[in-house]
Formats: sequence, C-alpha cells, structure tokens
Amino acid sequence: MEIGWEFDNSYARLPDTFFTKLNPTPVASPELVILNESLATSLGLNVQALRSGDGVEILAGNRIPEGAEPLAQAYAGHQFGYFTMLGDGRAHLLGEHITPKGERVDIQLKGSGRTPYSRGGDGRAALGPMLREYIISEGMHGLGIPTTRSLAVVTTGEPVFRETRLPGAILTRVASSHLRVGTFEYVVKWGTFEELKTLADYTLVRHFPFDDSVDHPYLFLLQEVVKRQAELIAKWQLVGFVHGVMNTDNMALSGETIDYGPCAFMDNYDPATVFSSIDTHGRYAYGNQPYIAQWNLARFAETLLPLLHDDREQAIKMAEDALSDFNKVFYCHWLSGMRAKLGIFNEEEQDEALINNLLTIMKQYGADYTNTFRAITFDEPEDTDFFAGREFVQWHELWQARLSRQEESKAHSKELMMKSNPAVIPRNHWVEEALEAAVKHTDYSVMEELLAALSNPYAHTPSQAKYTTLPPPSTEPYVTYCGT
Repeated sequence: MEIGWEFDNSYARLPDTFFTKLNPTPVASPELVILNESLATSLGLNVQALRSGDGVEILAGNRIPEGAEPLAQAYAGHQFGYFTMLGDGRAHLLGEHITPKGERVDIQLKGSGRTPYSRGGDGRAALGPMLREYIISEGMHGLGIPTTRSLAVVTTGEPVFRETRLPGAILTRVASSHLRVGTFEYVVKWGTFEELKTLADYTLVRHFPFDDSVDHPYLFLLQEVVKRQAELIAKWQLVGFVHGVMNTDNMALSGETIDYGPCAFMDNYDPATVFSSIDTHGRYAYGNQPYIAQWNLARFAETLLPLLHDDREQAIKMAEDALSDFNKVFYCHWLSGMRAKLGIFNEEEQDEALINNLLTIMKQYGADYTNTFRAITFDEPEDTDFFAGREFVQWHELWQARLSRQEESKAHSKELMMKSNPAVIPRNHWVEEALEAAVKHTDYSVMEELLAALSNPYAHTPSQAKYTTLPPPSTEPYVTYCGT
C-alpha cells in the first residue's frame, strides 16, 4: 500500500558542511499512539497506509521510505545569550516532501537516535514532551499562528531515563524548513564565504522568491525575515503565548514557531510571566519576547554582513536600518490585533492608551488574559473583583464610547471580537491532565477531546466551555521543563 511520499531533497544537495547523512536508530517495538489525519490528508498521504505496520515503521525510523535521504542538520546558537555549537542531537530530517499543492515541507523525526551533534545525549525523547509538542503546535495552528506541525507520535517500546524511567517516543514534525538563525551562525563560524552565500541563496529560493525589482537580494532576505518575525511575535503576544526558550537556534527563518520545549500560555495577565524552570532571570518572559526577537535578528544580521557590502561600516548601516523596521512592523500588527480584540475597526490616536489602560487594570487585579477578552466579547462580566472594580467600569464606559464613534454596528464589533478572541487555548492544567492520562494510564481520549476543542478555538461552542475554567488555586507557580 503506497503512503504517497514525494521526496525531493534540496537540502541534502547543499555542501556537506551543513549536515551529516545518517539513518535514525531503530527501536524495539514501535506503536502508533496518535496520527494527525487531517494534516496527513493535506500532505497527500494515505492515512490507512500510515497506520499500517510499514507506515509505523517509517514513523519510528525503523524503515526509510523510498526517496528519503536522512540527515542531521548542523547549526549553532546563542542559548540564553551565550554562543555554542549545537545541531540535531536527537532528530533526523527524512527529507522534503512535495504536497499536492506543490508546497515543499520538511519531514523530521524527533527522538530518533544519536547523531554527531548529540553532545553526550542519548538521542531519544520521552512520550510526555512529544505529546506536549503535538498538542501545543496543533493548538497554535488552530489559533492561526504560523507553526511547525505534528503528524504523528509513536512509542518506541524502549524506556528513556531522565529523573525517572519514562516511556520513549518519536514525534514526526512537519515544517516549511528547519533553517534557523543558528544555521547561519554555524556557517559563519565554521564555514566559508562561499558556503555562506550558498546558504543565503538557498534560503531565498526556498522561502523568499524575488523578482528583478529587488536590487539587493541579501538585504531583501534580512528585511523579509525581520517582517515575518515581527508579525509572528505579535501573534504570540495577542494570545498570551510564552515560548520559553527563544534561543537563536529556535528562531526559524520561515517565520514559523518551532521547538516547543518549556512553552505555556499565560493565565493571569502579567508581562513578567515566566514558566521555564531554567529561565531564572526572566530573559524569555512574555513581555520580553519582542525585545529578544530583535536581539536574535541582530545576530542573524551579523551573519549577513559579508554579503551586504564589501565595506563593513556600510554593511552595518544597512543591517541596522533593516533591523529598525522590527519595532514598526511588530507594533503595527500588535496594535491592529488588539483593536480587533476590542471590536475596533478604524484608527484613533487614543486607541493605544485605551488598550494599555485595560492591560494595566488586568495586571493590577490579576485578571485572566484569555477569559477577560472572552467575557468582553460577549458582554458577560464574570463575578470577579476585576469586573466589579471602579477602574474597569470607567474603562468600559470609555470603550463603549470608542465603539460608538465608528460606522460599524455593535453586532459587527462582536463578530470581529469572536474571530479575534479564542474561546479556548491549550491551558496548562488541561494539557497536563491530558499528558498524565496518556503517559500514566495509556488513555489518549483526554488528549483527543482537548485537540478537538483546540482545532477551532474561535467557534465558541458549548463543548468548549469546560476548557475556559481556570486551574485550581496553588501556592506554587506553574513550571515547565525543556523535556529533553
């Protein structure tokens, strides 16, 4: 039974400086635990064939599909501000699949064994973190945020050892590519000028095709990456997503969200929100994400300096001008998105003050970010001190007056808000409940129900209501881990 793979592996045709060709390490007894059937269908793959024994063998790395050329990619990165050599330490790129629409996507196995870049690691992954990436990435897709996606998770039949013995698993990840800021950092550090140019040309062809109107392709590359990242981070901020580990190796040049490690969604609004157990100083806090993105982009710009101009000072000036666009583009997308969350169609100078005033009150009262906008959408104030407080009542009057100054009706504003304010997000306690049921009790029904609710978060259906409930009170803050 044919699965439907159509591999054409352009990355494997690049200089071998960029990767090491090797096959995944076979596992003992793989079993499929979840398959993203809608994604598989959109990729032109046969769902029944993927569920077969041969299909599961491919998803586990035990069998190499025809046309694939497995490899581990080399890259570097600034981790918490410090440069280090990295690479795919537990992942294998099977190859690039061409979809029925002619789109090129990477098919990568994560947790598929050791590589030359493993740095002492075992090359494996535990079931919980792989299911977590599946849930969060699909939740992000439902929210309309560019992201890598999860095709499948299989258990390996082998344990992995972290703090405790855990069931092993492999995730199949689908991405526009796995080109990262860290890919360019690696080539600048250990490659040649010719290899840097080759990588830049490849990135342009793959993600940023241009015509004769572009005078300077490498400046264009920087400008386009800046734009995509600014828009992406704005989308994160609008839904309260905290990536948790925004190292330069975790910034994909395609503009997709990648590498879901200690990520989580903010409950109570607070720009200082941090979940990651290793982010002790809040470098990657929710409110810092735009600044860190710009810092990462500056590292990318540094790698392009030899291509921007022969004169280094002139190259630096060109890079700085391109980087300066980040704040403008980010702010434009964030402000537009916040207006939509409040049902505002047109623009007034006072809008930013109106938005920031609401956020200030939310922080003051510890109001839930998602549920506050959901309550405002349906004009159903919750029984909380926030909604009963004088500050919100006064803000509400200003907001209503603002809505009255636009041509669109209140009904149109509500419709816009419903499309901009999700009913559900992958709330941390619901994700943890699904993972516990799956990992400890081999019960995947809890996760499947959650995924169904997250598939259309703007539907605002009665079945989604339970996922709006907040976690029970706790004296300990919610903490996430990298999941390696």
